[in-house]
Amino acid sequence: MAYSLTNGILKVDIADVGEYSGTRFDWTGFITGVTLLQGQHTFGVPESLVPGQGSGGMGFCNEFGISRAIGYEEAAVGEWFPKLGVGLLQKVSDAPYDFFGSYPLIPFEVKEERSAVSVTYTVQPMECRGYSMLLSKTILLQQDRLNIHYTLENKGDKPLHTEEYIHNFVGINGANVGPDYELRIPAGLRVEDPESSYTAELLAVSGNTLSWRAEPDRSFYCKLAGQEQGEADCFWELRYSPGGVAVKESGDFTAERMALWGEKHVISPEVFADISILPRHSKHWSRSFQFFNF
Repeated sequence: MAYSLTNGILKVDIADVGEYSGTRFDWTGFITGVTLLQGQHTFGVPESLVPGQGSGGMGFCNEFGISRAIGYEEAAVGEWFPKLGVGLLQKVSDAPYDFFGSYPLIPFEVKEERSAVSVTYTVQPMECRGYSMLLSKTILLQQDRLNIHYTLENKGDKPLHTEEYIHNFVGINGANVGPDYELRIPAGLRVEDPESSYTAELLAVSGNTLSWRAEPDRSFYCKLAGQEQGEADCFWELRYSPGGVAVKESGDFTAERMALWGEKHVISPEVFADISILPRHSKHWSRSFQFFNF
């Protein structure tokens, strides 16, 4: 069963480890929803509103290795490769890694420590063809912020090259996507490589603000430029005007890249952190989400 963290300002709902049992998203800290208690404003929606569709994502859940699956290319069919936050996955064919696919799985062992306002997960290493990783993740509420701290230690003999992002399945107060939403980027906003003319025509850019010309009737996707944090206080900020409420994400790292995905009910700004760790070294990075009225 899910449980909640709360500090009187935010309430954060988190699924138990294994409640999400797919092979895409990190099983630890699978945040299904966030509520800003003053006004009871809700964030976080399912990836798909149609049962059985999508890959089971919800709320603020993260994924490692969507485009750089650790050890996959060098593995033979039938061999195993590690998916951070999930477990060892088995390569079933010579086809490229498919983040949307389902793979045979040996889950990692996870230790967990909870308090009223925080939870820490420690994902135990499991050796796999020279790869071995110790992942620690802490979720902590501080005022109107949801902070996530990561430490990844390379305990194997091979270097790690992958990436991490939070999918951010956002739908504020359950409102559909449309002209009532604005996505703000600190500087230099540009829409790049829209997946279709539909996306290009749906999205409007004015200065450093992106908006939607209409309510979408299909999915949209593009890359975004201008997310480099630098001196800015966030990577992105999403505002919903009728509720006078917003969420913004910041971090202590330089974004490797940023993408935007969504459908009629959901907006997903995605900020990617690069992960390159030599054997016997570690990497630390943090994300912070602020939920507030404007």
